Amino acid sequence: MFNQSQAEAILGGRVRRIAPLGEDAADRAQKKAGYGTPVLLEYEIAGETRRAVLHTMSPSHFGHEHMSDRAQILLWQRDAFNRLPRHIRALDVGAFGRGETTISLGAPEEFFLLTGYAEGSGYFLDLERVAKTGELTPLDLARADALCDYLIDIHRVPGPDPNLYVRRIRELVGHGECIMGIIDSYAGTAFDPSDQLRRIEHLCVDWRWRLKNRTHRLNQVHGDFHPWNILFSEGTDFAVLDRSRGEFGDPADDVACLTINYLFFSLERSGRLEGPFEQLFRRFWDRYLNGTQDTEMLEVIAPFFVFRALVLANPLWYPNLSEKIRRQLFAFSLAVLNEARFDPAKVNQYCGL
Repeated sequence: MFNQSQAEAILGGRVRRIAPLGEDAADRAQKKAGYGTPVLLEYEIAGETRRAVLHTMSPSHFGHEHMSDRAQILLWQRDAFNRLPRHIRALDVGAFGRGETTISLGAPEEFFLLTGYAEGSGYFLDLERVAKTGELTPLDLARADALCDYLIDIHRVPGPDPNLYVRRIRELVGHGECIMGIIDSYAGTAFDPSDQLRRIEHLCVDWRWRLKNRTHRLNQVHGDFHPWNILFSEGTDFAVLDRSRGEFGDPADDVACLTINYLFFSLERSGRLEGPFEQLFRRFWDRYLNGTQDTEMLEVIAPFFVFRALVLANPLWYPNLSEKIRRQLFAFSLAVLNEARFDPAKVNQYCGL
């Protein structure tokens, strides 16, 4: 329960009363659900009695699972309440710290994140070299194995709340950073295959219903495990950057994100999956499935592949990609969405080759 010392730290005055609002029985009969219970604060400054209301949010499966979700809403309210005529004023936004401390954020306009610096070279540089030379070194194989083993390791950690899996599948299809948002970003580009995009979107909605109840698949993930977010230093030592969209999800997200890049670089090199990149692709799949025994992934990975293929084929991200490869990625997307189970041996067939 919010206490007096915390209230006085926020308000800068002596608190006379703390009482929850919205507890009237008639009100509760009309509205059973809520995101949190507001608290009335009566306080005194310079002999004047004032009132304020403290609002918090509770974790829930309405997109409020993470502290950052709840912070996003409260920060928006701090800014938006005061722009609407007749709306109650927002006075401050803040956070509860350790113990009984409170932290006022005042009136923030923008936020920043400060991180450490990692030495190393992007994994994409390795793939560019392989594309140029057509040769795999022992280190290339060892690095691919290290990345595979890393995913096997992090994917062992189970998620805390089955409802979070439902959310992640919903976001995979409908989030602005994911399938529907990427589809919308094709508008106005030099490559705008609207009919195919519409078909992909409809199929992905069907896939959402197929996947969303597989809540047992919720595990720790990176969320954006592509070669530009992987930095190798010496040998097989690497660091990862920019994990995205939450700590937990379906491991298929990470596997699709990395392995589709082996296909992508191979399409650029030779127009099909073959040679060194086919070796990396098949080696990764064999090692991952052997290490996890997660053969169910083959039944769920299609929309995760499609999300990544839509990014790779998009002129906003890859303006110099040939139209032929864009169309191969679209063929791949439609093919895997129409398959009940992904087969790593059929990738060229999926691409229309």
